[in-house]
Amino acid sequence: KAMGVEIVDSIPALLPKVDAVLLESVDGRPHLEQVRLVIEAGKPVFIDKPLAGSLVDAIVIADLGAKHNVPWFSSSSLRFGPGVAKTKADPKLGGAITGCDAWSPCHLEPHHPDLYWYGIHGCELLYTYMGTGCEQVSRSQTQGTDLVVGVWKDGRIGTFRGIRQGAPAYGAVVYGAKGFVVAPGYEGYKPLVEQIAHFFKTRQPPVTAAETIELMTFMEAADESKRQGGTPVKLQSVLDKAQEQAKAKLAKAE
Repeated sequence: KAMGVEIVDSIPALLPKVDAVLLESVDGRPHLEQVRLVIEAGKPVFIDKPLAGSLVDAIVIADLGAKHNVPWFSSSSLRFGPGVAKTKADPKLGGAITGCDAWSPCHLEPHHPDLYWYGIHGCELLYTYMGTGCEQVSRSQTQGTDLVVGVWKDGRIGTFRGIRQGAPAYGAVVYGAKGFVVAPGYEGYKPLVEQIAHFFKTRQPPVTAAETIELMTFMEAADESKRQGGTPVKLQSVLDKAQEQAKAKLAKAE
C-alpha cells in the first residue's frame, strides 16, 4: 500500500485491474475454483505449486485453459536454476541423458497427495532432466524417506528420493553416455520470476500443460503404488481414471 499498490478483497474485483495473475495460494485445493475465474476472464496465469489438490482438478484446469485458449503454467523454481542448463550441456555427460536420481525435502500433509506438497520440487527436477515419457512407477516409504522409481518408455530409469529425516537437501545426479554430473539444487526464486515475466509478455508457457499433467500423474501413481504395497503402477491407468472423473466434474460444472 505504501508503494501505491491497491489491495482488493476478491479475485473478481482484481481481474478488471490487471493484465495477468499470479495465483499464490499455498493450499492447492482451492486452485481450481480460483483459477476458473481467471481463465474465464482471459488472463494469463501462473499457478504456484502444487497446481491443484488432486490429479482430477489438475486435468480440469488444463481442460479449461485449452477450452478458453488461455495460457497458464505451474512450476517449481528448481526447474529454471542456471545450473540446470549448465548441467545439461556438461561435456562429462557425453550427450543424451540416460538417467537421473533427484532428491528434495518431502514433508507430508494429509489433505494433499503425498508428493504434491513438497516432494514436487524433487520430482520436477527429475522431469527437468528426464523429460516426459515415464510409463510406470513403484514406491517404497519409511517414516523418514520416500523412494520412487520411474521407468521411461525408452528404458531409462529415473528416481526421486524424498527426505524427511536428515539434511533437507535439493539436488540430482544426472547420467549420460560417457559419465555423470552432480547437479545443483535450489538456486533461488529469481530465475522462475524472470520466466513468469517473460511468459506474461509472450503468452508462451515455458512448461507445457502436457508435461505438468504427466508430472502430477507420476506423483499420483506413486501414491497408488504405496496403496498397493509398492507394486509398479502404470501412469496411463492412473491418468485414464482421473480423466473420466475430470470429464464428469466439468460436465457438472457446466
